[in-house]
Amino acid sequence: MSPTLPAKLLQNLAPWRNASAWHIAFSGGLDSTVLLHLLVTLAKTDKLPPLHAIHVHHGLQTAADAWPSHCQAVCDELNVPLQVVHVHVQSGASLERAARDARYRAFTEVTGAGQVMLTGQHRDDQAETLLFRLLRGAGVRGLAGMPLHRPLAEGHLVRPLLDVSRAELQTYAQQHRLRWIEDPSNVDCRFSRNYLRNRVFPLLTERWPQAVASLARTAEHLSEAQGLLDELAAIDLRAADQPSPFPWLALPSLALAPLRGLSDARQRNALRHWLTLLTRLPDSDHWAGWYALRDAKADAQPLWRLADGQLHRSGERVWWLPSTYSEFSDTPVSWSHPQNPLQLPGNGQLEFIGEAPAGPLVIRYRQGGEIIDVPGRGRRDLKRLLNESGLPGFMRGRLPLLYQGEQLLAVPTLAGLWTCSTGKSQLHWMPQTCDQGLS
Repeated sequence: MSPTLPAKLLQNLAPWRNASAWHIAFSGGLDSTVLLHLLVTLAKTDKLPPLHAIHVHHGLQTAADAWPSHCQAVCDELNVPLQVVHVHVQSGASLERAARDARYRAFTEVTGAGQVMLTGQHRDDQAETLLFRLLRGAGVRGLAGMPLHRPLAEGHLVRPLLDVSRAELQTYAQQHRLRWIEDPSNVDCRFSRNYLRNRVFPLLTERWPQAVASLARTAEHLSEAQGLLDELAAIDLRAADQPSPFPWLALPSLALAPLRGLSDARQRNALRHWLTLLTRLPDSDHWAGWYALRDAKADAQPLWRLADGQLHRSGERVWWLPSTYSEFSDTPVSWSHPQNPLQLPGNGQLEFIGEAPAGPLVIRYRQGGEIIDVPGRGRRDLKRLLNESGLPGFMRGRLPLLYQGEQLLAVPTLAGLWTCSTGKSQLHWMPQTCDQGLS
């Protein structure tokens, strides 16, 4: 056993020693078995948070049905509570990715606020990740490999063995006579990572014995470079994070002019940083959509379709609309008293402030050609009023219009640019996902 292995682990876990719980992702394999044993051993001499193990059962192969029993026996022997979670792996092009996604969804559900999920990836895994992503043409963020820690739900995901080799873990396991599961799928070279591990790395290390350590070190250098790029992105985004003229519209948005003044590379860097929390990022070829949106004429309303939503441009501002925001029904809605507020399908809610007008009312959406009486201005074309307000085009079709029969009575006021009143009442709209309403 390397005498520094327990010390390395404690040092890497120092920032999370005060967490309310440590969860160990326990597959029963070599890596997680060593991690669990190390933590239980350290807990005898050092004050650690309560330990809990979680085993995710994917059900992808018959052999896996026996693994929960093995994991339970190990945890009983070490006196660590175990939770077995059964997940459904969605079919798709990459079984590896689907299984990983299912596993991390389970981790997210288990990890409470301020708690830590510990996984057993090691230095060899990091080297494989770097080479795998390099072959797929990843950028700096991807080539930075797996981070030591990252947010997970309201807690943290931590990989405390990333600076430990597989050989060190095997030596520890053998010296302590640990029992672990050998996953038969690990020798199936149809899976890309298995191909790298079983075919490519033996050849690399035969010629370059330090290949694994060198690749892992390269990942560290690239992680540092990515940190600098993130700092630059934060500076550039602060300049673009100007107040929206529609504070009631609680959607992420940026001012376009500060971004346009940057080089193309800095624009992409800033947008990648901003979009990371919103959507899966586009590949290099797909960035043409950003340039088309950025360079469109001022009166155009271009959009850039991404994996989990759309980036819209309205005037000199870009807005993010998640995919869920498009779930909207423009079917007319009858408004019967005293139903106040009125829930609009996929479009927030509408309510009267003050006395509502008498008679049957209905909420409709724009068809074109609408005319409304504006106090002090007479009859005005709704389209022109909307143009004056600068309301983003993607919201105009969502704007609820209050009708009595065929007469358009009221429209929610847009940022105070004009006043629409229904006598003794005011129409107030709180769009979907908004924290503030529009009245």
